[in-house]
Formats: sequence, C-alpha cells, structure tokens
Amino acid sequence: MTNWVGRTAVEIAAAVQEKRVTPREVVAAHLARIERLDGRVGAFRAVRAERALAEADEVGSRADLAELPLAGVPVAVKDNLAVRGESMRIGSAATPDVPAEQDHVTVARLRAAGAVVVGLTNVPELCVFGTTEGVHGTARNPWDTTRTAGGSSGGSAAAVAAGMVPIALGNDGMGSLRIPAANCGVVTIKPGRGVVPAGIGDGDWFGMSENGPLATTVEDARLLLSVLADGELVRQDAPATRRVAVSLRSPIAGVTIGKPYTAAAREAAGLLIKAGHHVRRADPPYPATLSFTSLAHWTAGTCVDAQGLDVRLLARRTRVHAAVGRRFVRTVRVGTGREELRRRLEPFFAEYDVLLTPALARRSPKAGPWHERGWLRNVAANTNYSPMTPPWNLTGWPAMAVPFGTLPSGAPCAVQLVGRPGSEAELLELAGQLETAHPWRRTAPLD
Repeated sequence: MTNWVGRTAVEIAAAVQEKRVTPREVVAAHLARIERLDGRVGAFRAVRAERALAEADEVGSRADLAELPLAGVPVAVKDNLAVRGESMRIGSAATPDVPAEQDHVTVARLRAAGAVVVGLTNVPELCVFGTTEGVHGTARNPWDTTRTAGGSSGGSAAAVAAGMVPIALGNDGMGSLRIPAANCGVVTIKPGRGVVPAGIGDGDWFGMSENGPLATTVEDARLLLSVLADGELVRQDAPATRRVAVSLRSPIAGVTIGKPYTAAAREAAGLLIKAGHHVRRADPPYPATLSFTSLAHWTAGTCVDAQGLDVRLLARRTRVHAAVGRRFVRTVRVGTGREELRRRLEPFFAEYDVLLTPALARRSPKAGPWHERGWLRNVAANTNYSPMTPPWNLTGWPAMAVPFGTLPSGAPCAVQLVGRPGSEAELLELAGQLETAHPWRRTAPLD
C-alpha cells in the first residue's frame, strides 16, 4: 500500500479524485502518525480520530468528489477557530469547554472543498505570544524539540512540519503564522485585509488578524489560500520582472538580526537577481514610534479578547498583557498610528514591488513553561527573536514566510516577502521561484 503521509495536499486530492486511495485510508495514515509522534511534538490540543474517520467516509461518498480541490486531505485547525462539535479553548483554562454549534466560515470552506479536520492545534493563551505553551500543552519545533515551535499558530506549524497533516489553518495578528512557519520550515502567507474572512476573537485585533494557510510547498499554500478566499486569487497586471528591495534592518530599534538570517536574505536576493528581477538594498522608512505602536496594538487586542473571562484563571503574563493594553484601547481604536505607518510606507512600495527581509532575527527560544514566567521576560524574548513581522499586520498588507537555508543547528531558516495590497498571487509566484531554485526538505526527520 502506498504511504500517503508526507505527500502534498495537491497529490492527495488528485489520488482521491482518481480513486487511487480513499479518504479513510489517507486520514487513518495521518492519525497513526499523530498517535506515534505527537507526544514528542505537542502539536494538538485535541485529536478527532473517530469523527475524522467518519467524516472521511462522508467525503468519499460525495457525488462531486472529482471536483473537490481538497478531496480527502487531512487538515489541522488552530484552536481559536470554531469547529462544529468541538470546544474552542484558545490555550486557556478561562474559556468555556462547550462544543461549538457551527464551523467558523474558514473551516466550513475547508469542509466544502473536501478536507477532513483531524484535530485542533495548540496555541499560547489567547494567542498572545510567539511561543506556544500553556495548560493544554507545549508545541515544539519538530526539527529541534528543545525549541518552541513559535506562536501563536505554533501547533499548526508543528503539525505540518512533522508530517502529521499536509496542510493546516492558522492566523496572524502580529506574526502568528509567519513566526512558527519560519521556525518549523513551512510556507505561509498572511493575506491582506479582506482576502479571507477573519472573525478572530472580538474584532480581529482591531482588524490586524488574518486567517491563512500553513503548508510544505508553495503550491499547497496557494491551493489552500484559494479555498479560504473562496475562489482563484486575482493576479494583478504586473510585469514578470519585479523591483525587489532587500532590507536587513530590524523595524524595531535596538534589535539586531543574526547572521544566519541575514545570510539567507542575501542568498535569496542573489537567486532573484539570477531570475531576472531588479534587486536593491533599501530599508523601508519605519517610524521611530513603531515599537510603541506595535506594543499598544498587541496589548490592546489582548485586553479586548480577555473581557468577559475570569481573570483569576488566566496566566500571569496574559493578565499583565491585558492590563497594560487597557490604557491603549481607545487610542488604538482611532487608528492614527496605523494610518501614519501606511502613509510613510506607501511611497516605498510605489518604488518597489516587493520587500525581502529575514523572517526572524534569531532562532526561537528554548521550549519551556513561558506561561509561568514574567510578562517582561516574555515580551523581551518575543521582541528579540521576531521583530520583522508586526509592521505588516499594522498596515494590513500581505506577507509570507518562505523556508530558505538552515541554521547551524540544522533547523530551518527563512525569509519574509512583503507586498502592497492585492499582491498575494505575486508573492506566491516569487516564493515559488525561490522554492524551485533552492528547494527545502519538507518534513522533519522524526522517524
């Protein structure tokens, strides 16, 4: 029997459509891998083994099987998006353990496309931090299980990197897709505002949070994004040759970028030059107030999400984060800081089509009980290793993390691609060129 673990979503869907394999066989193989490996990785908060197999049988009996873009493909869902019949805990003891009555719209779109939800993945409490641990488990990087998978979509990224699922659903409010994707060596894209329905928490962190795909290939990321966006991505009328700016500077003052990450960005720039693109070193004009604007939005979003919860059941770092944010909620609602940032950056993106940067500043912190540590220690750890992502949530513009190279430890390295609004298809095209020129190992060697 062919082993369908490790195959891409595109390959699995084609095989199911052609009836070379059944959805049950595919899902059962991935459930077996989850059972064997997740004790070491901690990707899942809940595994839906029996329900997933029953739903796989339902997919296999559908009359439109041959037209389903994700026919029989196992998928993991981040535990801040509702899955019918399952509780949504958002990494906390303070959230109700009550089954959801209906699917989030993105989950419904996955099911309509033929995907089978095999489980809900671990997140840090209220999806606040760039490390994933808490009362429901710790998500580790499958390439180096001594390190955190990142956050807040850490469980989803770890599940894909470990080959437990070919694709997963996550979301990104200050880097929550790109950070764990960069750590775990998988592809992701945070779409621009309005491309995919959000509906994350109470107000989508003031419109900064977006749902998006995690995958092992650019082709799978493109497929999943098109399903989430409910149709084909619109490709702008743009020339084949792009104007690419390369920046090795941290947007947050005082944070330095480590050598492996700057080296990856330089090498990726070299490949884009060979592909015929016009590439130049150029730094976006980040305002000096960016670190304050980022902190204000980050904490204010948590303050809003924590309303109505029993604060006594929240971890100390979450309580402090929400308390700090209380003073910023009114200012953040006005949106002045975000508008200023867009105004400053729009001329830069009129001159350049795409920005290429390191995805992170350094490797992720050691896995451990970060939820039991102080707020300042968590904020410092997050800021020092992941300063590259927040500007693009504040602007609402699309951004990708693409695996590129390796760290001295052998774990994956990554670069970030950023574009103007509506450039998702162009970013995916450039990422595909990098993948072709510099392919990566898609699954961590856990066996």
